[in-house]
Amino acid sequence: MPENGELHLHPLIDHGIRAGAPGFAGGTLTCLCERDQVKVQVESNVAHNHACGCTKCWKPEGAVFSVVAVVPRDKLRVTAHAEKLEVVDPAAAIQRHACRSCGVHLFGRIENQAHPFYGLDFIHPELFAEHGAAAPEFAAFVSSVIESGVKPDRMPAIRARLKQIGLEPYDCLSPPLMDAIATHQAKRMGTLAA
Repeated sequence: MPENGELHLHPLIDHGIRAGAPGFAGGTLTCLCERDQVKVQVESNVAHNHACGCTKCWKPEGAVFSVVAVVPRDKLRVTAHAEKLEVVDPAAAIQRHACRSCGVHLFGRIENQAHPFYGLDFIHPELFAEHGAAAPEFAAFVSSVIESGVKPDRMPAIRARLKQIGLEPYDCLSPPLMDAIATHQAKRMGTLAA
């Protein structure tokens, strides 16, 4: 992150939030290779689009945050150069499938059927060839950018900028997503009727 006062959060949000297109029904995600690009077809709009400060998500060069959203697992399929994909960290809950040539994460998949987000694949909407995906709604794991090398004294300015562009900053997920996780766990434990 530049020390000269400039904040480069992510190319999709640096200049404000761009609204999605009504009726957007998906498109093609493409890696950044100049040839033999990995292509992934998504047949739905995205949900829970957000800026993410975690150290696991792929970020464009120079970005402090990634922008990540989810789509139904059954609405995503690899259509070109699947042989170039590899799982970044096989031990992680989200199996991030990255292009081994350019390093871009094309999608993240949860294989654990007991996980609250099983059935959803994580994608980076800026990789769509088409414009129109639902806009980012919040910022998650904001404090984690410190683990990426951002100086702690920059955090007030980062949180202020996120709020200025309309993204509420959280140091976990948004309250509705945290409620969904807790509901899932309560049903599994039997403390809440299924």
